[in-house]
Amino acid sequence: MGSFEELKKIVYECNVELYERGLVFHTFGNASGIDRKTGVVAIKPSGVPYEELAPQDIVLVNLDNEPIESGLRPSSDTPTHTSLYRAFPNIGGVAHTHSTLATAWAQALRPIPCLGTTHADYLPVSVPCTQPMTDEQVRGDYEAETGRQIIKAFEGLSHTEVPMVLVASHGPFTWGRSPREAVHHSAVLEELARMALFSMLLNPHTAELLPSLIDRHFNRKHGEDASYGQ
Repeated sequence: MGSFEELKKIVYECNVELYERGLVFHTFGNASGIDRKTGVVAIKPSGVPYEELAPQDIVLVNLDNEPIESGLRPSSDTPTHTSLYRAFPNIGGVAHTHSTLATAWAQALRPIPCLGTTHADYLPVSVPCTQPMTDEQVRGDYEAETGRQIIKAFEGLSHTEVPMVLVASHGPFTWGRSPREAVHHSAVLEELARMALFSMLLNPHTAELLPSLIDRHFNRKHGEDASYGQ
C-alpha cells in the first residue's frame, strides 16, 4: 500500500486541520480523500481522538466500504462519504463536521439563506438542508441513507456550485476537488452559518439578497469571465 502513503498523509493533515480550526471536537467528524484511478478512499479511523491521530492510522477502503488493508476500523460515516464519491464523480475530498453553528441550522431543519455578498461569493443559493429521515430510514442502513438523503437534496442543484449541505438533525457535509478544498468549504460553511444567524438575530425580517447581486458576486469569482483574484 506504499503508493497510497501520500493520500493518507494528506487526509491525516486535513483531519488535523478540522480539529485545529475548531470545526470538530473529541472524536466527532472526519475528512476523506479518494484516488480516482483506483477507487481507493482514505478516511479517518473510527473513535480515534484527533490529538492521538497519526498518518499511519488513516484507513483505506474501496467504494464498497471494504477495507483494503488490515488496521483500524474506518469511520462509521464511511458509507456516506463513498455514496458521495459515487454520485459526484468530479469530487476528490469530503469533510463532515459537527461545527456548532452549521449544526444548529441543521438541527433547526433550516437551510442557510443567502443574506449577503460573502455568502454569494461562495454559492449562488441557500445552503440546502436535507429532509428529516423516517423511522424506517433511521432503522435501516443509516449512514448510507444519509448519503442518499444528500444526493436527493441535490436534485436540480449543482454540487459543484454548492459544495456543502446540512443533514437534518445531524450536521454539515462539504466536498471539493481535493480533501483540502473540502476542509476549506467546512470553514466557509461555519462562517456563513455564523453571519446568517447574527443577521437574523439583529433583524428577524432580513431579506435574501437580490438575485442580480448574487449573480454579480458569484460570477465574478466563478463565472466564465471571473475577475476576482490573480
